[in-house]
Amino acid sequence: MATEAEHGAAARLEAMGFSTRDAALLADHFLDAERRGKLGHGLARIDWLAGLAGLDPRARPSLVVDEPGYQRWDGNGALGYLTLAAICDAQAADPPSRARVVVASRCFPTGVLGYWARRLAASGLVVAMTATSPPRLRHPDGGEALVGTNPLAIAIPSSEGHAVVSDVSMGQVTHGDVLAGLARAEDLVPFGGEQAHKAFALAVGLQLFVDALAGEGYGAVLVVAQPAADPVPELRRLAAGMRLPGDH
Repeated sequence: MATEAEHGAAARLEAMGFSTRDAALLADHFLDAERRGKLGHGLARIDWLAGLAGLDPRARPSLVVDEPGYQRWDGNGALGYLTLAAICDAQAADPPSRARVVVASRCFPTGVLGYWARRLAASGLVVAMTATSPPRLRHPDGGEALVGTNPLAIAIPSSEGHAVVSDVSMGQVTHGDVLAGLARAEDLVPFGGEQAHKAFALAVGLQLFVDALAGEGYGAVLVVAQPAADPVPELRRLAAGMRLPGDH
């Protein structure tokens, strides 16, 4: 049964023009972020969407290339959340026999990548994914923002039914934290302190990786594959009593 928060979030989104299905999907994403403590990607995003220029709640992503081992999707102006939802549904319905690279162009904003990675892992797939954003991170030496926060999410399913999900942004804080008033804009720098050049290098590599495959605009790239082994139970045994990435 849907909670009052779910009803309220979905109702606000429907009032913005989203279909009942899309509103429920978006509300689930935001509320999942709230439950996991990622408040910058939670309900605060509804107000952000309401002020987003060019928002078209009726836009739909489309699959434009479908070849063995490769798919290309065009967001067609749809939110990145809805584009990745369609991609996840397509992978679950027709998983690769071995592996598949999935490229999404005009795909923004994508939200918490771990949410999508977890969803794919629930289908039994190993996944690694990244996505770009407007330039937000400066070079550690200063200057103008050059690259996005460019998160990297990796999910490994397990026969135990509890996937390990790593989801790391290259920023010390996220842009969502700034939007939600949880951090200052000047805090949005590569993480790592004196080792910030490492996070910046990862951000640059991921930015160019997506740009090279998706083309102009913001995009996302996923690699989904069938696992050949299940390393998760042994890791959980070794880490008994410790919280692993993606655990509540």
